[in-house]
Amino acid sequence: MAAPAVASNLLMTVFLAADAYWVGTRLGAASLAAVTASVFWVWMGISVAEMVSIGLTAVAARRHGERRPQDAARAAGDALLLTLALGVAAAVAGRVGLSWMFGAMGTPEEVTAIGREYLGLYVLAAPVLYGYFVVDATFRASGDTRTPFLILAASVVLALALDPLLILGLGGFPRLGIAGAALATVTTRSLAFVVGLALLVRRGMLRVGAPRARVMATIARIGLPTAATGVLFSVVYVVVARTASAFGTPALAALGLGFRVESWLYMIGVGFGAAAAAVVGQNLGAGLVERAERAGWSMLGAASVPAVVASAAALLAPEALAGVFTSDAAVIATTASYLRVAAVSQLVVCAEVVLEGALGGAGATVAPMVVSTTLTAARIPLATWAGARFGVDGLWWVIAATATARGLAMMALWRLGRWKRNVV
Repeated sequence: MAAPAVASNLLMTVFLAADAYWVGTRLGAASLAAVTASVFWVWMGISVAEMVSIGLTAVAARRHGERRPQDAARAAGDALLLTLALGVAAAVAGRVGLSWMFGAMGTPEEVTAIGREYLGLYVLAAPVLYGYFVVDATFRASGDTRTPFLILAASVVLALALDPLLILGLGGFPRLGIAGAALATVTTRSLAFVVGLALLVRRGMLRVGAPRARVMATIARIGLPTAATGVLFSVVYVVVARTASAFGTPALAALGLGFRVESWLYMIGVGFGAAAAAVVGQNLGAGLVERAERAGWSMLGAASVPAVVASAAALLAPEALAGVFTSDAAVIATTASYLRVAAVSQLVVCAEVVLEGALGGAGATVAPMVVSTTLTAARIPLATWAGARFGVDGLWWVIAATATARGLAMMALWRLGRWKRNVV
């Protein structure tokens, strides 16, 4: 189950890396900084979509474990209605607040203008982007990670082709610049949603009826703590981005590039976490509690192997990793500093995402939220203090230290085992 889920996330990372390559090497540091600033707001929107995804995974996986597939299909239908409504609300709020978003980060005027163009397209597509999370969660809750992998693989291949065509105006396409990067993403993800939805309906895995407030409330109750964690994470990074902006465009671009490089490992962890959520939920539904516990540790063990590789690469060849995405010497140097500092935290980053996924599959999302939000919120005062005292490197140390603490905390929560008593 984990292999296709991990492969799906790696494919998405391949596209994000290619996207960063075209933006960074062809459009320049200001465009790269604009994408970085936009990404934090995109993450906030995704966190809301993940509320439904995580809640649905816990509910539907439990129903599959209880041999009640029709109830799982109805839960997926309720989740779809809920997420589409949230997507419309996000699109409206995003368009209204577009100028304020960049003002809150204190980005330079040039970066703001580019960012508005890029993020503006993203927020318009929020309903279908949100809908894809329900499609993905419905397949995975049933134990099918292969179908979403194939859907995503096709969409990524198409996106990889569209990216240079739309950004640079090749092959008779209009030269859209930064807008082309956004358009390639939202177009292919929208197509993935439509195809996935059709397959779910054809297989009887999704049934839409009159909205059931009780089921929607259960999905939201389970997913809300994780969503709140993601929203706070994004808010904190808006503040961190504002602090980084004070050190110039190269620092803001480096913050984004650091995440791009780290995203390879992070997305591996997310893939294992998604599989862990389904396995844990199904085993708890079948009454196999100890097997569910072993699944969490097994998933973490598998994800930790690439973590060692990623940590070594960040420590030994940071300039080479940064140089893939930009030729700007200042951005490369600042990004290399970030990666060296982050090398140690990458050893435990998978513990956070894998076990948070496993806890979500058990329906235990409150404790991870409290721990994660506390440590993430600590970045605001720490980043301000460290930036003033140690410069931009102080920001990198704060990010690395708190990321390490979150990973260790999730290991402790899984070991305590209170999640075994959750009722979904």
